[in-house]
Amino acid sequence: MKNPNGYGSVFKLSGNRRKPWAVRVTTGWTDEGKQKFAYLGYYKTRKEAVIELAKYNDQPYNVDKNRLTFKEIYEMFISDNKDRMSDSVRRVIEMAYNLSSELHDKRFARIRKKHMQDLIDESDKAHSTKKSIRSLFYRLYKYAIENDLADRNYAQFVTVKKEENISVRKPFTLEEIELLWGNLGKHEAIDGTLVMIYTGMRPGELIDIDINNVHLDDRYLIGGIKTDAGKDRVIPLHKKIVPIIEKKALNSKSDKLSFFDCGRALGYASFRNRFSHLMNKLKMVHRPHDCRHTFATLMDNAGANKVSIQRIMGHASQGVTDAIYTHKDVDELKKAVDLLD
Repeated sequence: MKNPNGYGSVFKLSGNRRKPWAVRVTTGWTDEGKQKFAYLGYYKTRKEAVIELAKYNDQPYNVDKNRLTFKEIYEMFISDNKDRMSDSVRRVIEMAYNLSSELHDKRFARIRKKHMQDLIDESDKAHSTKKSIRSLFYRLYKYAIENDLADRNYAQFVTVKKEENISVRKPFTLEEIELLWGNLGKHEAIDGTLVMIYTGMRPGELIDIDINNVHLDDRYLIGGIKTDAGKDRVIPLHKKIVPIIEKKALNSKSDKLSFFDCGRALGYASFRNRFSHLMNKLKMVHRPHDCRHTFATLMDNAGANKVSIQRIMGHASQGVTDAIYTHKDVDELKKAVDLLD
């Protein structure tokens, strides 16, 4: 039976949790007419949660928002926003949360700018990863303030220092590419590395390819992230990598193409670890983004049309005004990528 308006709600959170049942009540309304919520707590069974909600409605009390931890605020945020997140965004948020473990059990109301700033400053992760952590902080504070769970956004004062040594993109040499082909099948990370080199995809794009968007007969796939020009773009497949894509599609244990992880969906942190392991094994010095830079370099050296290069890589250009592709467009992109050896 549905609860009356304003009574509150009991619902089960996703995942394997010790106390999966949450109790939430309405505490007010924003100027835009949006409800403000507060969580009474988390419980092992639905019965316990229902009893707590009934007690609250029998004798309403001020919800003690000061007792909520960073972890609890995060779980509320995920529960309320999971249907509005893409898989790639969700993975980045989860990664940032896992890297913030020292804050998980700390009461959210007691967290200050220094706690978050120290965590980022002391991290040995890449600049982009630190920015993702700061973004998580900002998201959680915005959510907490919207739901009357925090009074001030301390995350807005957190900064990420600029990289002192800007990494130089270093394309793979032809000899290194030949070495990758020669070791195909001997290391789980080689296939994904070759696909990035021959498509120009970003690492985050490689691990987010929907199998339904792969068109092997026509030698292209639909993928991409980041900008409007990069999202849902046509990515032509060089003949050399079609067998790799086909094998991955057949062996995948999810709705995504699975690279670097034996058939399972892969997060970015795991991706980087496997790529680094491959580079060490083959005695190469490269970062994942070097694959994308290699593609651009090879295409330019082969004399490919610059507009085609931009479209394949998802760069905006004055000559491309929308994301609508005709059969002629797709054929032209395949001709461009076929210029590679």
